[in-house]
Amino acid sequence: MRTASVHRKTKETDITLDLGLDGPGAVKVATGIGFLDHMLELVAKHGALALAVRAKGDLGVDFHHTVEDVGICLGRALKEALGDKTDLRRYGSAAVPMDEALILAAVDLSGRPYLSYELEVRRRKLRDFDTELVEEFFRALVNAAGMTLHLRQLAGRNTHHVVEAAFKAFARALRAAVETDPRGGGVPSTKGVL
Repeated sequence: MRTASVHRKTKETDITLDLGLDGPGAVKVATGIGFLDHMLELVAKHGALALAVRAKGDLGVDFHHTVEDVGICLGRALKEALGDKTDLRRYGSAAVPMDEALILAAVDLSGRPYLSYELEVRRRKLRDFDTELVEEFFRALVNAAGMTLHLRQLAGRNTHHVVEAAFKAFARALRAAVETDPRGGGVPSTKGVL
C-alpha cells in the first residue's frame, strides 16, 4: 500500500495528515476552514484517495498559514507515498466542467516543482475564504511534492464554480498520474530516476 503520514508543527500551525493512494478510503478533514475542508474532500473523492487531515492554525490572524501548511503536508505525503515511482504512469490530465466553468489540469510527477496557475477569480472572497489562497495552496503542494501542475481556466465567470472545478480537475489529473502502469517499465524516465 502506498501510504504516508506527515506531521508539521510550527508556531502558527499544527497539522497531521494521512494519505493513501490506492483506492478510495475514509475521508476525514477538519482544518477549521469550512471551504478548505470541502475542497480537500473533493480532492479525496475525485482523486480516489484515503485522506485524513487534522489542522489547528492561527485562524484568528487569517487563513493563510493553515491553507499553505496543509498544502505543504499534502505535498510531502504525496512524495513519500509515491516512493521511487517505479511503474508509475507519471502524467495525468483532466478537463472538468462545472456549469459555465471549464478547467484543465495537467500533472507531471517529475520531481521538479512548477506551478502554472491561470485561473481568473473575479471575487476576492468566497464567504470568509480569500480566493488568493487557492494559488497559495497549490504552490505549497507543488513545491513540497516536487511535481509540475498546470491549471488553466478555459471558461467560467462564477468564482465558486471556477475554484471548485480547479480542485476537481487537479484531483482527476492526480488520480491518473499516480496509477500504476500495468505494463510496468520501471521508473518512467530515460534518466532512470524521478
